[in-house]
Amino acid sequence: MSESLRRPELTKRFYEAVTIAEGEGGFAVLLDGRRMKTPACRGFSVPDRAAAEAAAAEWEAQGEFIEPATMPMTRLLNTIIDGIADDPAPVRDDVARYAETDLLFYRAGEPERLAQRQRERWDPVVAWAEARLGGGFRLAEGVMHVAQPDESLAAVRSHVARETDPFRIAALHQATTLTGSALLALALADGRLTADEAWSLAHLDEDWNIEQWGADEEAAERRARRWDEMRAASLLLGRG
Repeated sequence: MSESLRRPELTKRFYEAVTIAEGEGGFAVLLDGRRMKTPACRGFSVPDRAAAEAAAAEWEAQGEFIEPATMPMTRLLNTIIDGIADDPAPVRDDVARYAETDLLFYRAGEPERLAQRQRERWDPVVAWAEARLGGGFRLAEGVMHVAQPDESLAAVRSHVARETDPFRIAALHQATTLTGSALLALALADGRLTADEAWSLAHLDEDWNIEQWGADEEAAERRARRWDEMRAASLLLGRG
């Protein structure tokens, strides 16, 4: 199959200058002086200048064609404006549900060196979450589901419910889904972890496997793209 058939047709770059303007709704990205719109034709305006600057940089970096895959901040902001801002509650609730099967709760039984690494690097985050949220969590060996205490899950829901800004909620959700851990995302949002630290902890098992058997090029490319998405979420959380 030819490349033209396999890849969606890209839009040719139709602008020259990319600027930012501050207005009533926050910071807008302008293309040749015209305010950019989302796919749903809403005004592209965000409350945070750093996020607007990151999106503007993505548009500025485009070459002859516009490649959405290279624009993680723009994609995230479009999703928030078009699909989350009007009703962020379902997204917020989904973050809390991740605590039921959080990555950090499921540990390797062997090899012992991997299990030890998990204890050394994951246990401090679990301990922080227990102290921060006021509830204890159960750890399990292997992948069999372990039910978390109801009061602990309620504490997570209560903590997440304090987030009311749809941009932060969406960023928290993106960090959660990318890492597989609500605890890592909450630690990032709280300033307990940097984006690099949270990302490294989320890939502890994967990095162990790479140490043993080497890296897969396709998987590395996929991980690099996801890291760009993680950085966009981190920037919206004020941790960029």
